[in-house]
Amino acid sequence: MTQTFQPKASHFINGAYVEDTAGDVIEVIYPHTGEVIATLHSATPAIIDRALASAKAAQVDWAKLSGTERGRVLRKAAEIMRDRNHDLSVIETHDTGKPMSETLVADAASGADALEYFGGLAGTLTGEHIPVAGGDFVYTRREALGVCVGIGAWNYPIQIASWKAAPALACGNAMVFKPSEMTPLTALQLAEILMDAGAPAGLFNVVQGYGNVGAALVTDSRVDKVSLTGSVPTGRKVYAAAAEGIRHVTMELGGKSPIVVFDDADLENAVSAAINGNFYSTGQICSNGTRVFVQDGLYDDFVARVAERMDGAVIGDPMDEATTIGPMVSARQREIVMGYIEKGVSEGARLVKGGKLIEGDGFYLEPTLFADVEDEMSIARKEIFGPVMSVLRFTTEEEGLKRANATEFGLAAGVFTKDLTRAHRVAAGFEAGTCYINAYNLTPVEAPFGGSKLSGVGRENSKAAIDHYSQIKTVYVGMNDTEAPF
Repeated sequence: MTQTFQPKASHFINGAYVEDTAGDVIEVIYPHTGEVIATLHSATPAIIDRALASAKAAQVDWAKLSGTERGRVLRKAAEIMRDRNHDLSVIETHDTGKPMSETLVADAASGADALEYFGGLAGTLTGEHIPVAGGDFVYTRREALGVCVGIGAWNYPIQIASWKAAPALACGNAMVFKPSEMTPLTALQLAEILMDAGAPAGLFNVVQGYGNVGAALVTDSRVDKVSLTGSVPTGRKVYAAAAEGIRHVTMELGGKSPIVVFDDADLENAVSAAINGNFYSTGQICSNGTRVFVQDGLYDDFVARVAERMDGAVIGDPMDEATTIGPMVSARQREIVMGYIEKGVSEGARLVKGGKLIEGDGFYLEPTLFADVEDEMSIARKEIFGPVMSVLRFTTEEEGLKRANATEFGLAAGVFTKDLTRAHRVAAGFEAGTCYINAYNLTPVEAPFGGSKLSGVGRENSKAAIDHYSQIKTVYVGMNDTEAPF
């Protein structure tokens, strides 16, 4: 019998769990078995109003605290999150289907890093003194925006919630967070952790819901900032809705990122990066390098080595820490991915390995390797969001870079070569917000993360995130008599 993870209530508002069963039912499905492990309710207008009202009230006093005082709460929350890492990982695995071998190291652990980093940064947030002619001067103040809305994706629920909450709270804002309706559980745990760390009631609220709840949050006049992680179609809608109220926006959207592997690359490192950049989290990562361009001289060896190493994947129960490939998040997502695999075959790509459904309970699918992929094929153009690697052949650096950039997306890009002059040249030429040299998909909290083109606007993590969760006030100080023409 599958364990259940029913929370005390669907929402967390003003420091307490809150329920309203009038909201639409949200069933939480364990992807390993297809069973329902929790039942929640989507937020009603009354729930949304309570959440925003509590956030607005809490933000005023929170912003009056010193940055050091705010940082102390965030650092304490990081400690608590690390203490609870195992239990949080169990919930996250049941919510997403990702194996424990991943969630133990990449989910709540990353969230704790963000809370710690921005907790340490909070006390350093200052303005500047600007002298002007004649003895007058200007000073600036870095101030909070107010109430921020965070909208999460289903692939990294607690990480995304923490990546948004940590800089927002460090800058003196409050937040109302809406998780994906597919993975709603761990954001509630983050709300508990922040309360246990000493955050005031109402500072971080969680409301569940479908797209209509997100739309209601984004268009509310009390909201000053919207931060979304999601797909490009969702991003277009949210961006447009936020623009109506001239709200600050951060958008971390989709990608179809390239990895460019030159003949002189270290084969094992390049293969490892391609495996991580296509099959980690069963391929359900926005920055995955799903177009792998390999130069002629290394092409055949690369394809053969990826296929060989795919035999080492352990597909199975995500609660078994030996498992390295878990199920897709849902039956629908698996269906979408299978549709792309079928298109890959029908459009002429060479199916080297995998590509089949795995029968039985849960939403399992074999990791899939395509070779001889051409740029115009669907699997080379569309974001699949599943364990499908497409390998494309190229000859010259100029050609490889041009084709790597020939996409409407621009989230990430990677290059593998032992020629560091070429590596830096190619990285400079990539049209992407997050680039890698001889590595891929590493996202330390100290470094900015975000995309260009249709992959989004703004940056998460690092000091850069502070600019997206605060605003500068300029104060001119006159030290001389004021003159006027009459």
